[in-house]
Amino acid sequence: MEVQYILGILHNLDLAIWAVLIFIAFVLVTQAHYKAQLAKLPTFETDKGNEKWRRTYSDSARMLYQEGHKKVGSYLFKDQAWIMPTSDGRKNVVVPGRLLSELSKLPETVLSFPTAINKVLEVKYTKVAPDEPFAPYCIKADLNPALSRLNPIIYREVENALEDEIPQCEDWTPVFIYRKLLNTVAKVSGRIFVGAELSHNKDYLDTAINYTIELGNAVQAVKQMKPWLRPFLAWKLPEVQQLNKREEMAIRFLEPIIQARREASKDPDTKSPMTCCSGSLLRRIVKMQLLVIFAGIHNTTVTATNVLYNLAVSPEYMQPLREEICKAISDNDGTLTSRALQQVEKLDSFMKETIRFYPQNSLPSRAKRGQYIPPGTSIEAPLQAIYQDDSNYPDSDTFAGFRFYKIRQGGGATVHARNQFVTSNEQNLVFGYGKHACPGRFLAAAEIKMIVSKILLTYGFKNADNWTERYSNYEVGRLNMPERAIPLLFRKTTAQDSSL
Repeated sequence: MEVQYILGILHNLDLAIWAVLIFIAFVLVTQAHYKAQLAKLPTFETDKGNEKWRRTYSDSARMLYQEGHKKVGSYLFKDQAWIMPTSDGRKNVVVPGRLLSELSKLPETVLSFPTAINKVLEVKYTKVAPDEPFAPYCIKADLNPALSRLNPIIYREVENALEDEIPQCEDWTPVFIYRKLLNTVAKVSGRIFVGAELSHNKDYLDTAINYTIELGNAVQAVKQMKPWLRPFLAWKLPEVQQLNKREEMAIRFLEPIIQARREASKDPDTKSPMTCCSGSLLRRIVKMQLLVIFAGIHNTTVTATNVLYNLAVSPEYMQPLREEICKAISDNDGTLTSRALQQVEKLDSFMKETIRFYPQNSLPSRAKRGQYIPPGTSIEAPLQAIYQDDSNYPDSDTFAGFRFYKIRQGGGATVHARNQFVTSNEQNLVFGYGKHACPGRFLAAAEIKMIVSKILLTYGFKNADNWTERYSNYEVGRLNMPERAIPLLFRKTTAQDSSL
């Protein structure tokens, strides 16, 4: 009896050992197959060691993507997919713009944008909800169709916020404009996202301004931890715990508003941007609101700041833009209506040229299956390289504020559509591409146009200390951000400011 028992244990151990060996063999074979498939694609090779490469990638990934886009050895990468090693040890497949149309037709089971974003944001540990379907649905179905009605409200909010944020400036006054614009965008966006009840609430504004930063800190903290430790220790990271505290804070100040909206939604005469979410769970709604904050407020602020930094060293653009804005306002009952925003084509062009020169990031996706690209591979587009390609944009190294305005003159509907600020196509990727293009770009465009218009009509501005070069942006990996620690000089416009 005892012998049989012992033999049974040995037999079970034997089976367990075989199971472990089979599992290990499967993993090794899968990895070998993965590497073999990747080896078929040309790779951006470097003679630098891993640590030196990580520093180079972190310092300026943009330059690496531009170099890879042009050529590596004998390969002309802009016409085919190629591999870029990243700073965290992964190997991403970079695809040329001409392949994006084909890739966009693939189903999510083959090419998954949410899966890629989940990996980038370490969702398993940060617990954010980047693939929450209600967020884009509400923006597309409720917010975007309502913009023509909401634009006068947005413009009044812009005027009030800028009056609060920027001093009188009777003489040249230093203004740290990034922070002022961040506060302004938080208030203006809050008026639309959560309504007048909360848009100036201290806790809401603190969340709107700091949530994106705190999420970035949490993601970086998780990525710096060894992968095998993350399931056990990631939740203890101070940055992750701060993110959890931020969510609980958001629940506390959003709950009364959500409950009120739920009651209001029962009234058929009530129109509320959040009505479509009235039946959702509280935490799900809060996560959606935080997602909207993450996606919109800092990105809008960065673009508006870059526009002002470009104008500060290009005074020749200011008067034509002022004249265009004044005419659009005059033709539309003294305010920036939706029609007026469509009429400021020179401003639209200047904004579009700004994001061509200073895009913020690249376009990630994740391939789940594929004949030539193995499962689990991250795919991205070389956004900056596409924007700096002379075959796409002649004389691409030169900033031409009215580049797209000139292209649109005399062109048909297709030319007009392809060359607007909000356009998303294979040559304009800053808002993403295909069905995952940013749905909030129309609100962002309206806010930026209104903010820049109000500033142009109210102030003259220039660089501090007679600095004639544009303030440099700083780069961290694929991010491209404007300098925040140097002020612009502002002064209320006068009759003598027409040459500013």
